[in-house]
Amino acid sequence: MTLLREAPVTAPPETRGTAGRGPLRTAVAYVSLTAVALLVLLPLGLMVSASLKQDNQVFTIPFEWFPRELRWSNFTEIWGRVPMVTYLGNSALLSVAVTALQVLTGSFAAYGFAKVRFPGRDALFLAYIGTIAVPWQAYMVPQYIMMQRAELTDTYWSIILLQAFGAFGVFLMRQYYMSIPDELCEAARIDGLSEYGIYRRIMLPLSKPALASLALLTFVGTWNDYMGPFIYLTSNELWTVQLGLRSFVGQYEAEYAMIMTGAVLSVLPVLVIFLFGQRYFIRGIATSGLKG
Repeated sequence: MTLLREAPVTAPPETRGTAGRGPLRTAVAYVSLTAVALLVLLPLGLMVSASLKQDNQVFTIPFEWFPRELRWSNFTEIWGRVPMVTYLGNSALLSVAVTALQVLTGSFAAYGFAKVRFPGRDALFLAYIGTIAVPWQAYMVPQYIMMQRAELTDTYWSIILLQAFGAFGVFLMRQYYMSIPDELCEAARIDGLSEYGIYRRIMLPLSKPALASLALLTFVGTWNDYMGPFIYLTSNELWTVQLGLRSFVGQYEAEYAMIMTGAVLSVLPVLVIFLFGQRYFIRGIATSGLKG
């Protein structure tokens, strides 16, 4: 019997050499991403560096990237200058409340738009999502009039009620729910499970990455919000950290190191939450539905 040997496969001329360019492309990609990351982190690094300097060292010529002597006392002195504990606590309260409500209402409404069939569902969804394109300045005054007539201005309820619903959260959760097979819901209905039971026992456990992404985005957006508290909160004891920092800048406009210290303290909670939740955030954005 004659043994047949496979002839060596020769790559087409136009594809020769592409394998050799693979490591080079990877190296260029890593270098480019590292450069972009450093560029993005540069303002944060300068802010931290300025917070550890003395006031007369922040804007020296030539510019000093690193402080001559680390002035950690700035982080202890600022607590006596302004009520940072109150400001941070108010921001945390609002952020947690708004995040919890948006996750609840967004996921529940998204389930109805994704898995419940009713007349006009798609048209209603498009109309609701279309509100994302409407700038907030267009309905800012009507909202304030509503809250004023309801006597909710200068209270947290004005911000919580207005931000408890979000079209973006509904859109994000619906897109995730659409990737989950309808057969799961149909089988649950046949077994006698109600729509509320399907939502609570099936959809929510399968959508933890999307829920984490929505919670993280909502928390960061609420924490960094300035215009909402600025419009509705007038009492100093209700101010968030963003309003407190703006007031602090007005009082101590020449103390640049102390201003940067307050900015660092306002960023730290969001940075810590993002570092702990980035794994779920990436999974929620990059993946969808069931695998298998």
